[in-house]
Amino acid sequence: MMEGYWSLILYGIGGILATSVGLLVAFQEKLIYVPVVPGLTKSYPITPARLRLLYEDVWLRSSDGVKLHAWFIKLAPDSRGPTIVFFQENAGNIAHRLEMVRIMLQRLQCNVFMLSYRGYGASDGFPSQEGIINDSQAALDHLIQRTDIDKSRLVVFGRSLGGAVGAVLCKNNPDKIGALILENTFTSILDMAGVLLPFLRYFIGGSSSKGPKVLNRFVRSPWSTIDVVGQIKQPILFLSGLRDEMVPPTHMQMLYAKAAAHNRSCQFVDFPNGMHMDTWISGGDHYWRTIQSFLEENRGVFNLDFNALIIIY
Repeated sequence: MMEGYWSLILYGIGGILATSVGLLVAFQEKLIYVPVVPGLTKSYPITPARLRLLYEDVWLRSSDGVKLHAWFIKLAPDSRGPTIVFFQENAGNIAHRLEMVRIMLQRLQCNVFMLSYRGYGASDGFPSQEGIINDSQAALDHLIQRTDIDKSRLVVFGRSLGGAVGAVLCKNNPDKIGALILENTFTSILDMAGVLLPFLRYFIGGSSSKGPKVLNRFVRSPWSTIDVVGQIKQPILFLSGLRDEMVPPTHMQMLYAKAAAHNRSCQFVDFPNGMHMDTWISGGDHYWRTIQSFLEENRGVFNLDFNALIIIY
């Protein structure tokens, strides 16, 4: 009887693992990347023109030839303030962030470049970690070629998945980007798998997780931000909503600890009522003043030498 009982348990565990591997292999991109929110369409519901914003449709080619769309929104035709490269969360498209960006322009007196990742909005292709990293580089290369902005004042702002994207871009371009802002970003997709699917926590996870983590090898988009932030040289501002219902706030604390151990120019600010998507709303005036102060305090680091840069395509 006991042998049969243990056999059933082992078969059950094996079945869970087999099913989990199958789901990871077949559907992981659909779980990580959500270009179309249920009930909405892939197309943009509005454009910046609806909010009376001065903007330009930008079409790019990623390094692997995928056609990308972006909006470059300017505060004014002759604006020479900071240019913020905004990387969005994993669900929906850039149009869903326009109200936040409208306020960002007013409060920070900046320009904003909004990229549609491949497979999102009007961009072609299908999302993947390697592809989106290439897309972000194409966006930066485009900005560096422009003559109507102050290229020594480029700042990357990423929320959630966008923080993982922005962190990689900053690590790869320490001489082109002046600062990084991370909001409600995860340590890694491996760690998030254990949060969203607790029964897998023993079989999948990041460097701080316990267990054999045998499913890690099947994850194609690990987005291990915890391993990237420790290599970033630019100033970093961490914005954490303590009521984040998607990414545990401990993830942001771990990211800050890892970065601050190697980078003295790190700041961590939390917002007691901030949830995953509304920290910029619930944080109110304090939220915007925090970012404004960070940009002003680090203005001196935006003196990058672009005369020495050579862009190769």
